[in-house]
Amino acid sequence: MLFHSSLRQELMKSFGATLVVLVTIVLTMMLIRTLGQASRGNVNPSEVSLVLGYTMLGHLQTILTMSLFIAVVSTLMRLYKDSEMIIWLTGGCRLIDFIKPLMNFAWPILLLIFVLAIWVWPWSYQQSQDLKDRFEKRGDLERVAPGQFQESANGQRVFFIEKDLDADKEGKNVFIVTNERERQTITSAKTGRIQLINDQRFLMLSNGQRLEISNTDQSLKLSEFKQYATRIDQDAFAKNEPIARTTPTWELIKTPSKYHLGELSWRLGMGLAAFNLVLIGLALAQVNSRGARGRHGLLALFVFIFYENMVNLGQNWVEQGRIGFWALTLGLHLGVCALALFILWTRHIGVSWEFNTAKLDVLWSRIKGMRTAS
Repeated sequence: MLFHSSLRQELMKSFGATLVVLVTIVLTMMLIRTLGQASRGNVNPSEVSLVLGYTMLGHLQTILTMSLFIAVVSTLMRLYKDSEMIIWLTGGCRLIDFIKPLMNFAWPILLLIFVLAIWVWPWSYQQSQDLKDRFEKRGDLERVAPGQFQESANGQRVFFIEKDLDADKEGKNVFIVTNERERQTITSAKTGRIQLINDQRFLMLSNGQRLEISNTDQSLKLSEFKQYATRIDQDAFAKNEPIARTTPTWELIKTPSKYHLGELSWRLGMGLAAFNLVLIGLALAQVNSRGARGRHGLLALFVFIFYENMVNLGQNWVEQGRIGFWALTLGLHLGVCALALFILWTRHIGVSWEFNTAKLDVLWSRIKGMRTAS
């Protein structure tokens, strides 16, 4: 059918252009943030591309949802602006007849959004966290780059090495500053190496000196040594507790705690919101040739932002126990779907929601006349 094919072609062009623009913008922002994390020592500089890829993959469902919504709204508003919508409507097409071609175009994207939110999101977030944790859980001396000051994993030490040897296992001209509650220690040595003693890692320093400064009375204690051993990365390999974002969807269903149900509501909500936004775009996309042409576009954008924020806010409410999982899912998403269908039905039967001040003035004058007559 000419109507369906022409509408799908224009939707595809608009969706593709919007997707490229949004991916470019989001990718640039994430690249800047990832490079900032790498400069602070939170991400391995050699793994920036991997972290960026996993992060981008985890946010792809949001980008696809926004691209689909913008494509629907912009295409329909273009039809209204060029009077093509009037031609289709006067030719026998009804507004509700646009639902079928829109869904025929959108269902592969909606399916992809569900897959990304339910399966790909926890996997990509887990991979990204593993890369960051692996970099954070290295030994203190291994964290140090030659010629740079670097903070230790527990935040209590600052290291500096002039030159590293033997694949980061040994260092030359080592400088260490340790801050504790009662004292501050400054240690310097010509060489340092990592040695395993009783399954614990120690930093063995050779030919150096150690200065202790008391934080209570500011007393000083200076000592020299030929060999000195200090334990490093005490909590480096402590196992992190699993979080809801990295938990597979099936595990969220099997163990329905508040945090798991909150995460599950967000994952399902992303797919349901994408479906409802297609209907909302059809219901709100309109151009009034006599009024402000961008009014309906701004309203659609506001509805999108409000809806997405409600999905995120609903997740927090479920985690806090302020609302149930089913109450949020049915109340929010089913309510939005019913509202979109109601607006479509009122527009189909010819009900206008435009605010007419002239009609209000006539009504007010009639009320004043009735008061005068009484």
